[in-house]
Amino acid sequence: MKKLKLEELGRVDVPTFKAQEKAPIVLVADNIRSGLNVGSLFRSADAFNIQKIILCGVSPKPPHKEINKSAIGATFSVDWEYETSIEDCIRKLRSNGYQIIGVEQTNQSIPLADITPNFPIAIVMGNEVDGISESILGLLDIASEIPQYGTKHSLNVSVCAGIYLYQLSEVAKQL
Repeated sequence: MKKLKLEELGRVDVPTFKAQEKAPIVLVADNIRSGLNVGSLFRSADAFNIQKIILCGVSPKPPHKEINKSAIGATFSVDWEYETSIEDCIRKLRSNGYQIIGVEQTNQSIPLADITPNFPIAIVMGNEVDGISESILGLLDIASEIPQYGTKHSLNVSVCAGIYLYQLSEVAKQL
């Protein structure tokens, strides 16, 4: 076994990446405070070849020092936009045929492994402390969570997003 060098990984350049067909997934960041977390969302979005990220509310936007630090260039490969209002963002996505999946612990949450998505989908990730805004819970088609078995009750938002993007992009590949 040997570690692969960067040139052996077969990575595409940014123009080729942008031209590739994308997984029918949009990631919505609802009031994410940390630029480091937002940068990590960009890295995962690049890794799993999703359509775009929509940053909402207080979420920092590129160019931003903390985003750049953890995104390591993914802000150039991943399409993104900013919406002030998460409610308006969700309504626009729904009117364009997106199923809205909120990642939140609720009394009706479905485990990630049990979701049967109707693509295209929008995955909504909430604030690091408060989660998804109460005002949009009623706008979700599905609330979903990753079952956890330890003493903590949540995962870091960027870790959780990476798990969702991996799982749901794998499902999308089978279409």
